Amino acid sequence: MDDGKPTEPGAKWWSRPTAGRTTTPTASDEPTVQDAAPSQADTAGAPPAPGPELETAQREHVAPESPVAPEATDAGEAPVAVDTPRPAQPLHEPDPYSTPPYGGPGPWAPAPPVQRPTPPHGTPVPPPYAGTNGAGMTLAPADPAPAFPPPAPPQQPQEAAHAPAPHPPAPQWQSYDPWGAPRQPLVTQPGPPLPDGRRKNRRGATLVGALLLALVAGGIGGGIGAYIERNGGLTSVELPQDERDGGGRAPDSVAGIAASALPSVVTLHVSGSTESGTGTGFVLDDRGHILTNNHVVAPAGSSGEITVTFSGGETARAEVVGKDSGYDLAVVKVSGVSGLKPLPLGNSDNVQVGDPVVAIGAPFDLSNTVTSGIISAKDRPITAGGEKGDGSDVSYVNALQTDAPINPGNSGGPLVDTDAHVIGINSAIRAADSGSSAEGGQAGSIGLGFAIPINQGKRVAEELINTGKATHPVIGVTLDMKYTGDGAKVGSGARGASPVTPGGPADKAGIRPDDIITGVDGKRVHSGEELIVKIRSHRPGDRLEFTLTRGGKDLSITLTLGSATGT
Repeated sequence: MDDGKPTEPGAKWWSRPTAGRTTTPTASDEPTVQDAAPSQADTAGAPPAPGPELETAQREHVAPESPVAPEATDAGEAPVAVDTPRPAQPLHEPDPYSTPPYGGPGPWAPAPPVQRPTPPHGTPVPPPYAGTNGAGMTLAPADPAPAFPPPAPPQQPQEAAHAPAPHPPAPQWQSYDPWGAPRQPLVTQPGPPLPDGRRKNRRGATLVGALLLALVAGGIGGGIGAYIERNGGLTSVELPQDERDGGGRAPDSVAGIAASALPSVVTLHVSGSTESGTGTGFVLDDRGHILTNNHVVAPAGSSGEITVTFSGGETARAEVVGKDSGYDLAVVKVSGVSGLKPLPLGNSDNVQVGDPVVAIGAPFDLSNTVTSGIISAKDRPITAGGEKGDGSDVSYVNALQTDAPINPGNSGGPLVDTDAHVIGINSAIRAADSGSSAEGGQAGSIGLGFAIPINQGKRVAEELINTGKATHPVIGVTLDMKYTGDGAKVGSGARGASPVTPGGPADKAGIRPDDIITGVDGKRVHSGEELIVKIRSHRPGDRLEFTLTRGGKDLSITLTLGSATGT
């Protein structure tokens, strides 16, 4: 039954008819519709014909019977009857979403044109980029003839028969690239293409650049650091510093005391036939007399050499004027030296425990060494020497004790008070057990130094300068040095010789053998050495009060000291 629809199979959505194809009707008396290109005159001003695909579809749906309509002819020709085609009816209702298979060509459907805002008048607009291939590369314009042209709205067959050839599609109908939409230019210009058509990774390039910059900066910094280390800096460095104050110090400060006393202190280098040594001394007067210890000059003997070095570095030869082993004092003299500065002498009887003192000397041959401390004790009975074994070189000193560091080489140097006056002659130290001479070591300071009081040193020095010898105060008794009890015991005279010198000070005072002397002038005596030290701290002719024990009874006697020549 012919209901106005074509009897032949309908066109499919995927059919792709070739442009210019002529549709052949079925075996019927239907008029043939010629698919010919219209003349230029016919197509002038006519709307563009639909695409070939749509035209073919329309022809295939034309009804077989059409009424004849008159058509105007040229030059009075008779009208030609033509079939009046009925409007083609779509097989399906239009799909507003153009969904295949009844809509557009699916994934090749064109994207809607981008609506861009119109900038204000006078605003410069950069040219848009052309489409890209999805990798950021610009593509050339697509082929004007699209592979799948878009469908056209339905038209009358006669219009299709006389429609002009389809125009090339507009640029927006090219193959749609979702990544190739026009966009504004970026700040960074695209780099050169890679062999595979991709651009270099910008992040990777930035990282590489940062690494290169860090390497260059590190190299430059390392070179600058090495240069600074070798050359002490790019510029000279000048550190802040106080201005010179002229060296002024308070006279009673250690620095002030040292500045005042050092010019009067000398270093002695003594050499003999068998031994040598170093010690210290100080100037007594402008005639060149220098006071020191006996054990300092003892190595020279009778034919040795003594060289004196002053604080300024000048040197001079010296000769021994006199010495006394009992007091451990000696006086030497330099000749031909001018500008000597004597060191003032103080009074050791005025010294109190705790008074500040300064010791000056050449410990271990380090000349002009200054140490400071206090008087830590007075009237310390000490003995020194005794290397000969017969007791002829033993010295007995009622010493001043100090904690000012004193070491070998300080012997004979001055111990001065805050007025830079001499109050003692540094003579001995208490050595630690590890530094004892018996073990082959040399002692060092442990804070127990001893000095001969200057009052005793002054008297002995005057006697040595004036007579060449010193006198010792004596009582005229022989003591039992092996007595271990408390006090000093007078000998018993078991060998027939009397321990009390006939007609001597002790004999006149009534002292007898086996008496035990327990005190002198109210001070306790604990041993024979201590009694000798206390007696030698006085001058010959001094009257002393003795306390003694005889047969269990305590007695008191008065004794005037005698005199004996020392060595």
